[in-house]
Amino acid sequence: MDFKDYYDILGVSKTATQSEIQKKYRKLAKEYHPDKNKDLAADGMFKEIGEAYDVLKDPEKRTKYDRYGQAWQAAQSGRHARSGPGDWPFSEASQNFDPNGSFFDTLEHMFGGHFAGQGGGPFGTGTRRERGRDLEVKLPLSLEEAARGGKHTVSLSDPQTGKQKSIAVQIPKGIGTGKRIRLSGQGQAGRGSGKAGDLYLVVELLKHPHFEVQGDHLYKTLDIEPYQAALGAKITMDTLTGKIRLNIPQGSTSGDKVRVKDHGLGDSGDLYVVLRVSMPGTISDRERELYAELARVAQDERPNHAV
Repeated sequence: MDFKDYYDILGVSKTATQSEIQKKYRKLAKEYHPDKNKDLAADGMFKEIGEAYDVLKDPEKRTKYDRYGQAWQAAQSGRHARSGPGDWPFSEASQNFDPNGSFFDTLEHMFGGHFAGQGGGPFGTGTRRERGRDLEVKLPLSLEEAARGGKHTVSLSDPQTGKQKSIAVQIPKGIGTGKRIRLSGQGQAGRGSGKAGDLYLVVELLKHPHFEVQGDHLYKTLDIEPYQAALGAKITMDTLTGKIRLNIPQGSTSGDKVRVKDHGLGDSGDLYVVLRVSMPGTISDRERELYAELARVAQDERPNHAV
């Protein structure tokens, strides 16, 4: 079976505290609960989230999972390596043990799919049962789509029939490049009565003309005029999720950054506005007079100031 990264499913690091794990679980469970989310993939996501939380919330289970990976239940039940006839080496069985599968599922993984209850070998005759392969497809998203999250329709070509099919996908809010969305049973069809594989959508954020992505943070350059830099100002500007009023501090210079909390990607991402002081293309006669007056005042106040 394919390894399930419970930390990745919950979107937390391997060093996350129990409080952080619980907080993220509650958020995701609310987002993907079948009673509230009618998306086709929501039920599968909800079950995976619950499975991941059930392990990571328990310190003992989490320790075994960190050590043995997907075979933590086998380790917990007391299986050990043996070399006697009929016994399985723990190193082999643990890598293929499926806590949600049957005895025959485990045998199939270990011996190449020949031990289906209705398949070949000593357990019966007929069609061989074999699970379909998992598939992986890139999912290009604009920054706006990634920041908002929500429903997204993906058009795919069936690798077996060549036919196009559309799948409704729930995009987690604030998802970043490289993150994977699992669609249970949407991969290659199984053989015989074998289960279909899963489909993994790998997020690829498209380049944006105004925002640069660095991890979960966003950066945007904002041009301001000299008087705004000197005196400070409030400027209306666009973000990925709407307009905001940005406070420009008095005495700002080019290269200064203004942090806008919680306007990046994900729960921990912020927006950093990089200020760039620039002159307008043309100025009026009155503005020219005022700049000349400013130059005279600056020379009087700071004699060594170059004019």
